[in-house]
Amino acid sequence: MISTIRTSSPHPALVFAAILVGIFLLHLPLLQLPYFWDEAGYYVPAARDLLLRGSLIPHTTVSNAHPPLVMAWIVLWWKVVGYAPLVTRSAMLVMAAFSLTGIFRLAERVANTQVAIATALCTALYPVFFAQSSLAHVDLAAAGFTFWALSAYVEKRPVAVAVWFSLAALAKETAILAPLTLACWELFCLVMPQRGRAALQGRASDPGSRRASALVRIFPVLVPLLPLTLWFAYHYARTGYVFGNPEFFRYNVASTLNPLRFLLALALRLWQAFGYLHLWLLTTGMLLAMLLPPVTDEAGTAALGSPLERGRIAIPVQLIFAVVVCAYVIAMALIGGAVLARYMLPAVPLVIMVGVSTLRRRLRYWPAAIAVIALAFVAAWFWDPPYGFSPEDNLAYRDYTVMHEDAEGFLEARYPMAHVLTAWPASDELARPWLGYTTRPVQVVRIEDFSLEEVLSAADLRQNFEVALVFSTKDEPARPLLGRWRTWDELKRRFFGYHRDLPPAVAARILGGHIVFSAQRKGQWVAVIEMEREEMQNAKDTERPPSGSWPYDQF
Repeated sequence: MISTIRTSSPHPALVFAAILVGIFLLHLPLLQLPYFWDEAGYYVPAARDLLLRGSLIPHTTVSNAHPPLVMAWIVLWWKVVGYAPLVTRSAMLVMAAFSLTGIFRLAERVANTQVAIATALCTALYPVFFAQSSLAHVDLAAAGFTFWALSAYVEKRPVAVAVWFSLAALAKETAILAPLTLACWELFCLVMPQRGRAALQGRASDPGSRRASALVRIFPVLVPLLPLTLWFAYHYARTGYVFGNPEFFRYNVASTLNPLRFLLALALRLWQAFGYLHLWLLTTGMLLAMLLPPVTDEAGTAALGSPLERGRIAIPVQLIFAVVVCAYVIAMALIGGAVLARYMLPAVPLVIMVGVSTLRRRLRYWPAAIAVIALAFVAAWFWDPPYGFSPEDNLAYRDYTVMHEDAEGFLEARYPMAHVLTAWPASDELARPWLGYTTRPVQVVRIEDFSLEEVLSAADLRQNFEVALVFSTKDEPARPLLGRWRTWDELKRRFFGYHRDLPPAVAARILGGHIVFSAQRKGQWVAVIEMEREEMQNAKDTERPPSGSWPYDQF
């Protein structure tokens, strides 16, 4: 393919510094929030084990076989600055700025500085990327290393390609998808006839040198297999498992290999890649803009004596982006128990880049279109969509942490010695003060969730706890865009672990208690339920209808 290196580009250090300042200011109100969901459940405990014990394999949580690079990055910050959510989130913001610098550099190499600025801006403001920027997860870091690797790939720097892709794989194992996809792409181009190969790769070569040059390009993208294989070998030697504990493997791989589930997950992944949280504005605008002729720049006409159309990303480069995006869509539909949008972070910025480049090429006033898209992305930080989504995909995660911080602070102050019935991740939030929710450990009784079946089972064991902390385990719209389809709900229960949480008042009645604290923000809620004294409960039990008369559809 043809490299399009710009000699007048700004220095990467200046780009990084500008981006870091910008996103740090945007995230200031979020930096001291306690840890949220998977942060509290895996990544922070894993990093803490590395800090305290020097162990790459976590002990205070079940190992998921994720490579330790990002956890080591967090531990480095803890050692230098100190252990605190502020330090953790600052470390992740540095990684986010590094990732945005990578997408800026890639866009600049394949397009120009204007497209690079707009791409970096839209990526930074895209709700999923924005929310993940300060969360201690590994997906954004893996995406950032992938962007730097793709930039080196189009610049034909094989050593840098091998290094960046290796770091991406050590950030998260699924990042190996991009280099393996490029290796397959190079092999596909190798077996193509010379004319077709030249069209796909943007270069022509004599048949004699084709094989040698292909090997030179394939070898660097296969190098990341070595460090990833060594990590899995080490993990197996220490735990007896290659890809994490058996339950993790079953949930994320074995239980997902169903043709119907794959088709459903594929549709969700396509939506996340091209339409999720206002991304459809960009992709629809791109498709409509392609109906228009390219814009002719007057300056180019005057200088060259003939019309000069605005440039586009070279077709061979666009094809590379397309195969990488397709690989992520298909692979992430095939594996992964939870269809989380953050798993698509290595792919979505490539879609944004092509969309921005197309708008610039086809619209004379393209900055106005980019401004509208940017504002729509910002609106999606605060506005929950009329369809199911994960709270970690916008500022709904802030609502969750603030409500849980208030509820668990209330519970700790009023019931310091109580046994508390709750579900994960609140069970970890209460039992582990270093997650930022309580000042000392609280004794917990764990249940799976707050579905009707689980709450009814807990009611039979009410003598084991004095208080219950119930909360919404998902953010669902009150009025879904497509209404409530019973068939779709059944499919979600079957393939994606879906359940409906009982409202606090219903849970309190079943458990035999009364609500002493409650909070609600948009589609999320939390409540503390105090169990009734035994003599009062015995009197109420005579009035309570049998469990079979509680129809699930009422909840």
